[in-house]
Amino acid sequence: MQEYKFLDVGFTYTSLAAEMDAAYARVMQSGMYIGGAALEAFEAEFAAYCGAKYCVGVGNGLEALVLPLRARGIGPGDEVIVPANTFIATWLAVSQTGAQPVPVDADPATMNIDLAGVAAAITPRTRAIMPVHLYGAPVPCEGLRALAEAHDLLLIEDSAQAVGATDGGKKAGVLGHCAGFSFYPGKNLGAFGDGGAVVTDDAELASAVRMLSNYGSKVKYQHEVAGGNSRLDPLQAAFLSVKLPHLDAWTAQRREIAAVYDRVLADIPGLTLPQVSPGTQSAWHLYVLRHEQRDALQKALIARGVACALHYPVPNHQSGAFVAEFGHMSFPVTEAICRTCLSIPMGPHLSLTDAEAIAAIVAEVARSL
Repeated sequence: MQEYKFLDVGFTYTSLAAEMDAAYARVMQSGMYIGGAALEAFEAEFAAYCGAKYCVGVGNGLEALVLPLRARGIGPGDEVIVPANTFIATWLAVSQTGAQPVPVDADPATMNIDLAGVAAAITPRTRAIMPVHLYGAPVPCEGLRALAEAHDLLLIEDSAQAVGATDGGKKAGVLGHCAGFSFYPGKNLGAFGDGGAVVTDDAELASAVRMLSNYGSKVKYQHEVAGGNSRLDPLQAAFLSVKLPHLDAWTAQRREIAAVYDRVLADIPGLTLPQVSPGTQSAWHLYVLRHEQRDALQKALIARGVACALHYPVPNHQSGAFVAEFGHMSFPVTEAICRTCLSIPMGPHLSLTDAEAIAAIVAEVARSL
């Protein structure tokens, strides 16, 4: 039986092994293992890729969301609007500053934050809006940015899953005032360990993030604020620099795979396919379909050699981390998504022939349920 991996994190190493090994040797021989030329080069390259002026490499994707909030002085007594349907890191970033997450339910079509609900959630305590480009599908941000600026709010994109995605021709990362990216190994642009970056056109914000990530210091042993330690190490930066020129080709392949799934699975009874907002292009970090008999579908697909995953089966407001504060609240669309969502294989490790075979198996199994 043919088996289809959900993800192959080693693919980007094996396909670029000679370049990766050379990058490793350069950094190891340089003797510079914190900061230095490899990190500076990647920051410049990634800022240019996103179309932004500044990039600050940080320790992980969570810190890439926490640090801009802290840089703007957001903390206890403040509110930050977040999607109800998202990975828990979005909420954790807000709570770690001492601010209050204010969840807004999902749009049932895109599964991203319901744009109409954002305006209704703004209060005098609101300091920021944090849309998430979930599964790689961008939230249209033109209206959100106008809304944020009308209320003097920070619009911070959670772009952890959306590197290379676009809205109106602009890449994720420059749709708001700043953005946080994750380079976790499973991401479309993944390191071989944890890593993240903050991207922005705001020089003051970039400087504050860099200072906060380096013990609150711009000059060694001069600590202007109580910062922390959250730095992208140069070895990971060097690996990311090798991968970055290949990212658009990998994203194009993801889009072709998604198009196969869309075509073959259209109109299959019981399946709800992911949709993207008009004018946007998803990076297809994940292909998340929905089915009321999700568990049976997953079990049958695994038995047929199609690896599947759940993103994210427990709504944040019902998780142990937040149930005491938010468990009394109801977000019906989010709850329905979490109950029915199923992610099928996606990534450049798959050929279009693989995609056709996977889609045919999904269609056959779904028809039998």
